[in-house]
Amino acid sequence: MEVGSLPVELWRVILAYLPLPDLGRCCQVCRAWRELILSLDNTRWRQLCLGCPECRHPNWPSQPHLEPPSWREALKQHALATRTWTQNGPELQSSACLLFFRRRKDRRVWHVGPGCEFETLRGALGVVGAYDRVVLHPGVYEEQAEVALKVPVELVGLGRLGEVALLVCMEQQCPTARLCNLVFMPPWFSTVVYKTSWGHVQLDNCNFEGAQLQIRGPGTCQARFCSFSQGSSAHLLGVVLSLLDSCDFSGSDTASVTVEGPPVSERNWACKHLAALARTFPSCGVSGINSSCPRGPPVGSTGGHQPPGNNVKKEHVSIEDWQRRTEVDAVCQGTVIEDGWSEGERSEGEEGGRDGEKTNTTKNLLTLDYKIPCDNHGLSHLLKPRADGSLPLASSPDPPPVTPEPLTLQQELERDPEAQMLAASTLGCILRRCLFREGKGGVHLSNYGQARLEGNVFRGLNYAVRCIQNSTIVMLRNEVCECRASGVFLRLSAQGLIAENNIHSNGEAGLDIRKGANPIIVCNKIHSGLRSGVVVLGNGKGSIRSNQIYNNKEAGVYILFSGNPVVSGNHIFQGQAAGIAINENGRGMITENVIKENQWGGVDIRRGGDPILRNNYICYGFSDGVVVGERGRGLIEGNRVYCNKGCGVWVMSSSLPQLLGNYITHNCMYGLAVFCRKDPENIEAREGNWPGQEGIGGDGGSGERRGVEGEGREGQENLNEEGELFAWESDLDSEDERHSARRSISVALVESNCMSHNGAVGLYVKSSEPLNVFANLVNSNRGNGIAVLQSSQLTRLVTNCILENGQGGVTVEKDCRVELRGNGIYENGGHGVSFSGNGQIVENDVVGNRGYGIQVSGSSDIKVLRNRVQPAQGCGIAVLGPVKGVIHDNLLFQGHPGNKKTLLHMDPGIESCVLRNNNILRHNNSFTSAPPWVLENPPPRPLPSSPSGLSSSQYPSRLGISMTTRISATVESGCHSGSMFCSIL
Repeated sequence: MEVGSLPVELWRVILAYLPLPDLGRCCQVCRAWRELILSLDNTRWRQLCLGCPECRHPNWPSQPHLEPPSWREALKQHALATRTWTQNGPELQSSACLLFFRRRKDRRVWHVGPGCEFETLRGALGVVGAYDRVVLHPGVYEEQAEVALKVPVELVGLGRLGEVALLVCMEQQCPTARLCNLVFMPPWFSTVVYKTSWGHVQLDNCNFEGAQLQIRGPGTCQARFCSFSQGSSAHLLGVVLSLLDSCDFSGSDTASVTVEGPPVSERNWACKHLAALARTFPSCGVSGINSSCPRGPPVGSTGGHQPPGNNVKKEHVSIEDWQRRTEVDAVCQGTVIEDGWSEGERSEGEEGGRDGEKTNTTKNLLTLDYKIPCDNHGLSHLLKPRADGSLPLASSPDPPPVTPEPLTLQQELERDPEAQMLAASTLGCILRRCLFREGKGGVHLSNYGQARLEGNVFRGLNYAVRCIQNSTIVMLRNEVCECRASGVFLRLSAQGLIAENNIHSNGEAGLDIRKGANPIIVCNKIHSGLRSGVVVLGNGKGSIRSNQIYNNKEAGVYILFSGNPVVSGNHIFQGQAAGIAINENGRGMITENVIKENQWGGVDIRRGGDPILRNNYICYGFSDGVVVGERGRGLIEGNRVYCNKGCGVWVMSSSLPQLLGNYITHNCMYGLAVFCRKDPENIEAREGNWPGQEGIGGDGGSGERRGVEGEGREGQENLNEEGELFAWESDLDSEDERHSARRSISVALVESNCMSHNGAVGLYVKSSEPLNVFANLVNSNRGNGIAVLQSSQLTRLVTNCILENGQGGVTVEKDCRVELRGNGIYENGGHGVSFSGNGQIVENDVVGNRGYGIQVSGSSDIKVLRNRVQPAQGCGIAVLGPVKGVIHDNLLFQGHPGNKKTLLHMDPGIESCVLRNNNILRHNNSFTSAPPWVLENPPPRPLPSSPSGLSSSQYPSRLGISMTTRISATVESGCHSGSMFCSIL
């Protein structure tokens, strides 16, 4: 019979009446018939799959509305899975031909029920032979004592699911058994309805109501399309391998699935078959797997900078476009620098320079021959165009256009052999495509237990996964949402791989890691949480890489109480608080992340926080880029901090950070601001003592010590749940072990940074602690290059290059202690140096500034030694007021020939200031040409070499633990005691 003799549509109508065995025979006729049979996937194959009483919709229970890719393939996989229990016969290895001579088992069918061969289940089980089938007719079967299965048997309920109920406690004492289409309810004497300790049990389309399934290794279990409700649970103790596929868990009183103990060394016959079934589920190495876990935020999310789709994101944004998009241009123009200082106010010398620019003859003043060239200073390489003609970050008027893209899971696995090994592991309990809902807990692992979770949904629980006591968890492509506490807990040296999961909308942290837990967390979406995205504390570790962490109500990543994770390559964005917060002696290696569009600080370090913050992109924030608050520490190196609405970096003077080689550009306020903290107002808020905090770890409260994330929230889990009170304090590393690789520093260090194109002052200092500022490039800021308004202890400004800033180069206010040595101060819009404090100005080059070169005023006590000064319009060195000090061995060059002001000016009647050995060079008025002036021996400062004794060495921080919960920061008039926008969570 030819296929072409009838239309294809008519053949399909005819074939729709064939049963499954006949369809299989038709497939073997010829290729044309096979293609015709396969084309019935959405019709006949769908009917056969949904009509099978032993299975449900292939995507039940989590996605029953979605069609499977192939109904025929789903039916095939079901048929193969239901036969696993019969495959325990001896293997014939001698020849494949012997397979034809294998005897089929002679199976009998026994019927149990009213009017049948047996009326009780116990009676039927007493006479069945191996591999017989026992059919239970509709009804309720109750046994008053434990029932033993001593031979392999199949128990099948007749009719629809729910019509056959068993109130029994069964113990399997045979190698294999299968139970199908049954409802299990606990008898009066036990909550355990089925248990096995060495055989294999297969459960298909069964319901457990208030009952417990218990599997003990080397016993194994395969459960498919089963429902566990009304407090039912599965307990697996020391299992080597068990598979729970497409099961529904709801209403649990404890954990729905408990996995306890390491896999036993003994294996039963079913292990290899279950391993083969486990491999049929797509692994993380399959191409296209990323399509199941979208890489970006949901459609309609806020923010103009969405995560890119390639390994490198290119987004060309000019600074004008960004200011217009974020409406910050007005904020930048009106920035108040300090106590009546604003961009509109200028000194006498500056105004003189401005007036001179209005004349027609001064349009090109700074380009004439009299100007001393200073382009070849030691930091000029940061300003010169690259070989391809592009501008470096320091001189570009636009923010950086490129940010790195998170790696895919396949790329992460190729780089990390340990993660690759975990992704390929199939040991312990395997749960896939299950739904956990409306109960206390999902999966609980303890005491070296192992589990693998793939494609499950956890919704509406107290917690989804809890992994403790050296257990190992592998979580791939699960959804964890709407948990009342944290989604995933890892404790007590737990480890594992958590990859490509969608973790969102949880009441506490998405992931909570503490007490030595060390998981690998890669390529997840962690978002929309009511608290933080990831919390690491209590000596927790972990490798958190290539995740998208966004739109969380608190910090995207929160590290505290000696938490020490690696946080690398993540996109942390659109958070309602800080991007990353490090508090209470938290540590961590934080590298190569993109941290953007967060409402508070991109990175917030306080209270002994001591991270390594390296090579991150911290940008487009609605507050400061990096905040180093009270007693904050850390190595902050090689980061790009740009386009933030607040400061680029905000540092409290009581902190001890080390800032090396950062690009701090295009921020709306200060590039780097160092503030003191002495205002008595709101001191409780600034110290983290919030209303309602009484009794937190104190004697006057209830004695409950709430955690940093949990204060004031009744009925929710906090950072000290389950009796972990102070437990991590005993787990802290010793100080020698922790700091063996760091060398101590006693003064905050700002070295080799670039601070440019910021909306106010490049470096703003109002500090009560010493500060070292070495070898920085401070250029093209709208305010002063460096402003020191308060410095009760010595601030050292050494070998910096300060050029082309909108106002003065360096401004030092009254009573400040400052040393300026070896700096190059060029072409700023105001005075080169305006100094009213105490200190030294030694061996600087001050050239081309529009105001005075060096202005010393007030009751200063100062030494001005061996400087080279050429002003554009005003005085070279001006001493105004009762200055005490010495000014000698300076070299002053005349600026514009039309400048009538004296190069060295001192107010009359000043006897406390000594002028000695200062050289003044003026232009030759004759028509004979003279060689132009140059700075040589030494060349223009700063010199290329770094100051002696300086290095980017690492350093320790304190180990003391304080138990305050939060820090807020405000701005008071007269003294910035905190960041204008930022506060810790």
